[in-house]
Amino acid sequence: MKLFLKGERCFKPSCAIEKRNYAPGQHGNRRTKVQAYGVQLREKQKTKRIYGVLERQFRRHFATAERRRGITGENLLAILESRLDNIVFRLGFASSRAQARQIVSHGHIMVDGRRVDVPSFQVRPGTGVSVKEASRKNPLILSALEQARGRGVPRWLSLEAESFRGTVSSRPSREDITLPINEQLIVELYSK
Repeated sequence: MKLFLKGERCFKPSCAIEKRNYAPGQHGNRRTKVQAYGVQLREKQKTKRIYGVLERQFRRHFATAERRRGITGENLLAILESRLDNIVFRLGFASSRAQARQIVSHGHIMVDGRRVDVPSFQVRPGTGVSVKEASRKNPLILSALEQARGRGVPRWLSLEAESFRGTVSSRPSREDITLPINEQLIVELYSK
């Protein structure tokens, strides 16, 4: 399944999934029977890789989602979407989540006028996210903004591309998250 980890490369026909959609090696093209646990585990691993989160962080996010009111799976996705590195990617300041993580950790991003270099920073509704003044001429950020114009910005975010500034207008709902994730399988896996 395409996870869109490589940015622009995943949208081209040269994507590895388009060329060869099976595991590498001599026995990669054989059929395997996957049990229910394997399906749940694969869904969790897919979600972790999409958002670039390690196991301990993912468990911590799940525990937080469990404590909140509402549906645990939807809370988990809202927490993952509210991470600063994901918001930088969604606003179009980076072409992939990995690049967004690097941009944040190198100190190019400001949150409400303060420099934040923690990619897992939870951004709340009403918060402004902008690119630092000195980093606005960075060619990576400029090219990512050009690519993002075709991709669009989710409706829970608002972008002012001329001033390199975006605002989180509301908490992301499940309808806003278009990724092919079945969060119920993740909840079932962790509730064993």
